Amino acid sequence: MTCFQLITAAGTAKSDYIEALNKAKEGDFEGAQASLDEGDKSYQEGHKVHSTLVQQEASGNPVKVGLLLIHVEDQMMAAEVFRQMVVEMIDLYKRLDGKTSDGQDK
Repeated sequence: MTCFQLITAAGTAKSDYIEALNKAKEGDFEGAQASLDEGDKSYQEGHKVHSTLVQQEASGNPVKVGLLLIHVEDQMMAAEVFRQMVVEMIDLYKRLDGKTSDGQDK
């Protein structure tokens, strides 16, 4: 069950990050930030579950590693990297729109 929680959290986060990028592309920077924040909430939910697995392993109770857990790790990393790229792309859209990186007019 834990793996599916992580996959869901990472997938939801990536979807929210894509939504943020699409909103920025349309010039809706406030909406983009809101979607980015929602994605961060989903990612944090997954991160909490992930931390539980890490703590379990650290306490001497090994976590069984299978294909599903490897997929989870991949999805969590992908969501994190995707977020970083989306933040950079939103900043570029702001610059193209004549705004500073914090959304203020130049």
